[in-house]
Amino acid sequence: MRNVAGDSLGALSRRSASGVHRETFLTPSACSAGVPRSGSGQAALKERPAPANFSRALLPTKTIHADVKLAFAGSSMAVTSLAHFDDAALAAEISKQGDLIKGMKAQKKSKAEQQPHVDRLLALKNELAVRTAKSAEKKFDRAGLESLLLKRFFYSPSFAIYGGVTGLFDYGPPGAAIQNNLINLWRKHFVLEEDMLEIECTNLTPEAVLKTSGHVDRFADYMVRDVKTGEIFRADHLVKQVLKARLEDDLALKNGTFDKKKVPKGKPIPEQLKPEVKADYEMVLESLDNYQGDDLWKLMQRLEIKAPETGNDVSEPKLFNLMFETQIGPTGQFKGFLRPETAQGHFLNFKRLLESNQGQMPFASASVGKSFRNEISPRQGLLRVREFTMAEIEHYVDPLKKEHPRFAKVKDVVLDLYPADRQLKGLGTIRMSIGDAVAQGIVNNETLGYFVCRIHLFLLRIGINPARLRFRQHMANEMAHYATDCWDAEIESSYGWIECVGCADRSAYDLTAHSKATKEKLVVRESLAEPIVRNVVALDIKKAVFGPAFKGNAKFVMGYLNSLGSKADGDAETEIAWDADKLKDLQEKLKLGGGKATIIGTDGKEYVLTDKMVEIAERVEKISVREYTPNVIEPSFGLGRILYSLFEHVWWIREGDDEARNVLSFNAAIAPTKALILPISSDKSFVPYLQRVADGLRREGVSSRIDDSAASIGKRYARNDELGTPFAVTVDFQTLKDGTVTLRERDTLRQIRQSVEVVLAVVKHLVEERLSWGDVEARYPAFEGQDLGA
Repeated sequence: MRNVAGDSLGALSRRSASGVHRETFLTPSACSAGVPRSGSGQAALKERPAPANFSRALLPTKTIHADVKLAFAGSSMAVTSLAHFDDAALAAEISKQGDLIKGMKAQKKSKAEQQPHVDRLLALKNELAVRTAKSAEKKFDRAGLESLLLKRFFYSPSFAIYGGVTGLFDYGPPGAAIQNNLINLWRKHFVLEEDMLEIECTNLTPEAVLKTSGHVDRFADYMVRDVKTGEIFRADHLVKQVLKARLEDDLALKNGTFDKKKVPKGKPIPEQLKPEVKADYEMVLESLDNYQGDDLWKLMQRLEIKAPETGNDVSEPKLFNLMFETQIGPTGQFKGFLRPETAQGHFLNFKRLLESNQGQMPFASASVGKSFRNEISPRQGLLRVREFTMAEIEHYVDPLKKEHPRFAKVKDVVLDLYPADRQLKGLGTIRMSIGDAVAQGIVNNETLGYFVCRIHLFLLRIGINPARLRFRQHMANEMAHYATDCWDAEIESSYGWIECVGCADRSAYDLTAHSKATKEKLVVRESLAEPIVRNVVALDIKKAVFGPAFKGNAKFVMGYLNSLGSKADGDAETEIAWDADKLKDLQEKLKLGGGKATIIGTDGKEYVLTDKMVEIAERVEKISVREYTPNVIEPSFGLGRILYSLFEHVWWIREGDDEARNVLSFNAAIAPTKALILPISSDKSFVPYLQRVADGLRREGVSSRIDDSAASIGKRYARNDELGTPFAVTVDFQTLKDGTVTLRERDTLRQIRQSVEVVLAVVKHLVEERLSWGDVEARYPAFEGQDLGA
């Protein structure tokens, strides 16, 4: 099997004579020259050991051209970068260059004059051949990876012996272990390092809570049906699936690799797309999240989106609420839902959390738990499921003080950002430091920027390929009306760019909404070092007169009066910042009307106010305690999505002498089992040493397992490489002589030989991220040969 990554250099994977896996990288000069298979051209080949934790599942096994530049001696041609040609332009350039050479031959130009143009034509054709090969190889072998994950029981469909239920999965021993390790590392990276308060809340939520939060009315996706078969699709996913298929067919047609035999009978063979149509498809894919409701339906009609398998029309998109409804208690009268997110438990417990933090601001709460969403058509394995584990953080911050005390520590970290304006223009990502992004207003504030950066560092820490990670800003139609800013950490996999972490500035929406619904003050009271003294125009309501005058309609008149002011950013519900101009206008109306003024209530009816009901006056206000509702910065992690993306990023194939073998290059901190312990043979003399190593690792809290099966040592190594076990401790006949054992590293296959005590300490430090394998090799001599006999 061959796999290709977006690496700018060609790479050939092979095993060297010493048995150590090595990769041969082709330099750009070698690529542009068309490196021969033998002869002097091999001087351009450079060998180096395979780097640890490199995403080899997408490494190329054929030469890939970098930004190849051609210059021709004695020619007036400008230097040309082939990377700047898209596939259509490259094909056109080949045709143009061929016509030019034919014309020169017709004019009987000398070979010397023709040669630069012939060289350029050959380079162009070589580039097309490389791209064709790359396109053929680029298809990630998802079936191969999923077969491995099922074979080793990382996960499997739930209720499989009953036929299974889509969108539900069970984690096996290695899958459960790696998820637990991921959670433990998340706790270290966020909860411990940021002094967060961790909580655990119930999965069941009363309807009233989710009505207030907006989930009952708005937590929905658009779905469509095949009008003949009734098959259901999520509308935006269907658009994405159809357009991607059309673009893939277009590329295959251009490259001559399209297989007409795969076209079902009765369906027409697709034609190449016009450049403007291709550009339209690409723009739609970039901005698809911006289409909702009627706009989405109009888009589907314009693009003639059909059901993929049948080619039938689909129905108009309809909203489908994604929550699982249930009844709490035996009467059936107390409606509830399985929670669609873990956040609401944080907000409802805000007062107790603030007390736990001694009333100090800012602070953060964190939780890890299950959430449930009744997905319309879960078709992407662990990426779209109906029950999943979330890790969420709610960071509470003063709305007037969104600076972060630790921002200086991360301000120089460079990220791939995809701002909303660049999405609308189809300009792609931009690399910049988080400090510059905040300074330029691309990211709204320091606290949001700080957490975006911390998310980035966490994903790299667990093994996500940085070249396949970006942060995409929500566009206007995606952004919740109350949100100040929102960025998604998107990870590229064979499914495309997938949102795995969201990081939003939710303003004070949630706490304010729950406070209004419950009449419970969810606020912070801050004693001011110096009282604020100010002159204000205020309105006082004389309730003894106001209430009896309007009776049941008083709320409509109060609605009008409240519209004369507003709550200052972050102020609690009890404090209204009156608009002095509006109050003076009302005061003038009362004066002109002889103490009476006609107003329009919030019910649209007219009411008469008198100066006996309200009083408008200037006064001096002294504020010693500031009361405000905090804003919330919320990083939200979908652990299943992160885990699947990680599987793709760390999977690769090791080409052996006899067969290709799967390897999962998990970081030691994430790997389900840290160390394999195995004897070189079934000799009973090895048993005490095996137990000594196992007991020592167990005491250090390092997970390990003994494999003393009858399989060859090579097969036992390979079996555990498939499980992602990073280290192997081998007991052999030399162990019986001097008490030493070997320690093997999974990716490089290199070993050291030391005493049991030293090896145990090394493994512990590797797992705790105190040492890298490079540190170990620098400290201890390499071990080359195994003692296979007594």
